[in-house]
Amino acid sequence: MSKTLTGIGASSGIAIAKAFLLETPDLSVEKTTVNDVSAEEEKFDNALAKAKGELEKIKEKTLNELGEEHAEIFSAHLLVLSDPEFVDAIRGKVKDEKSNAGYAVKEVSDMFVSMFENMDNEYMKERAADIRDVSKRVLAHVLGKKLVSLAEIDEEVVVIADDLTPSDTAQLNGEFVKGFATDIGGRTSHSAIMARSMEIPAVVGTKEITSSADFDTMVIVDGIDGTVIVDPSDDEVSEYKKKQEDFAEKKKEWAKLVNDPTESKDGHHVELAANIGTPNDLEGVINNGAEGIGLYRTEFLYMGRDELPTEEEQYEAYKKVVEDMDGKPVVIRTLDIGGDKELPYLDLPKEMNPFLGFRAIRLCLEKDDMFRTQLRALLRASAFGNLKIMFPMIATLDEFRQAKAILTEEKEKLQEAGTDVSDDIEVGIMVEIPSTAVMADTFAKEVDFFSIGTNDLIQYTMAADRMNEQVSYLYQPYNPAILRLVKMVIDAAHKEGKWAGMCGEMAGDEVAIPLLLGLGLDEFSMSATSVLPARSQISKLTKKEAEEVAEKALAMETAEDVKAFVEETFLQDKAI
Repeated sequence: MSKTLTGIGASSGIAIAKAFLLETPDLSVEKTTVNDVSAEEEKFDNALAKAKGELEKIKEKTLNELGEEHAEIFSAHLLVLSDPEFVDAIRGKVKDEKSNAGYAVKEVSDMFVSMFENMDNEYMKERAADIRDVSKRVLAHVLGKKLVSLAEIDEEVVVIADDLTPSDTAQLNGEFVKGFATDIGGRTSHSAIMARSMEIPAVVGTKEITSSADFDTMVIVDGIDGTVIVDPSDDEVSEYKKKQEDFAEKKKEWAKLVNDPTESKDGHHVELAANIGTPNDLEGVINNGAEGIGLYRTEFLYMGRDELPTEEEQYEAYKKVVEDMDGKPVVIRTLDIGGDKELPYLDLPKEMNPFLGFRAIRLCLEKDDMFRTQLRALLRASAFGNLKIMFPMIATLDEFRQAKAILTEEKEKLQEAGTDVSDDIEVGIMVEIPSTAVMADTFAKEVDFFSIGTNDLIQYTMAADRMNEQVSYLYQPYNPAILRLVKMVIDAAHKEGKWAGMCGEMAGDEVAIPLLLGLGLDEFSMSATSVLPARSQISKLTKKEAEEVAEKALAMETAEDVKAFVEETFLQDKAI
């Protein structure tokens, strides 16, 4: 009899294949006292070298197939294996306590994992997963155990696992791995993001898939609705094969829209842009017909390395994106480090609540040498296309004025030196702090545009960390409070003849899109793979009807009411 599990749809699509259970070999280890400390140290060093070699290969494969942003995950893993605090702690246990190498690796890695997990923010939790991934690899080599290589799968399967690490996901071959399902995980985990880039259907967070499926059991993964069916009936297989065919046809229909403008059924044009992390992401942007870059996250230039990027390195990266977009708008966000992203070489103070701390524009205004270097690189690149500059985490008008003044100073210096700089650079801000949304009418008199960063705006407005499972129910993009803030920002921009965009996850959400269209949003920026589905959806809506629905939604009481109303109005006949 079939069993249906509910999880989180992490990557759209339907997979139907037999289960491949990813089983980790027994890496349990007891503490023993060794007599030959040198031999034990050598065993650890050899394991470390083998792990580094494997990770270098995985990094190279990821760089070639998925691009620099995903490859940076493995740069971080390699940094862990070179981190004196981690490596020397293991060596210390072997040398000073005469501990066997395997136990030393386990004890130190468990300590680091526990420490990071208890810091309770997204970045630290990802670091915990990275350390767990890396230490498992080292420990396997110390114990002489072989880890399962997903790269060796040569038949069509659905991978079933408690969780997939980044190095697991990077080894998936889409020709044979048709989908995956896990017990734990979220939509923003590394493996989920990579699955979307690889277009592998995935459902995470099912809680019990590993205890529900055996090797070779037929499994259906529905990444659209977030369900997994174990041992489906013939009728269920037939039903999902039809759904799979419908999804494939839908993708073909979307592909036809790649060169079309984004217009509603009654001729209202909006701009669909894409979010990127590195120049290597441009291929997906262009192939999916994005009309611009709505968010270029420059922090990836700063991560996975041991020193700040030079002005020249940054200039080349920005110039490539601006040139390749061939006159289409490119909104580049200045450095947004802190909170969930750290740079070890900056040696920033540890904070109790880094999301509300010394981050983004606050850090850049304090460390203005670093900020000026980035601004010079951006200004030089502006001569090669349609570059716009966006400051993140702006809370007060004074912060914007300070940042703008530094930008103006650097522009004047470059021009005095005879360097070409565009005279038409729009300068805007991310609206991700509620106070900024409330004061949008004042900001709109001085900024050239707004881009609403809903990921932070929602969690700050609702006072709820979206990565904390106990309060994740409060991460409510459709809450009338959020919609009212979004409306305030859009209305304030339009009153001053400025444009308003959105670069958070909400911009590509099929329930949110009709609401945002009705509220008057000018630019929607999302992951590249969401652009064509969004264009298709907008083409079937009328601006007038969307306005009526948005107006009613603003007066509703709960997020659930808004969601149900939009689904009933627009999504009832959804083909997939």
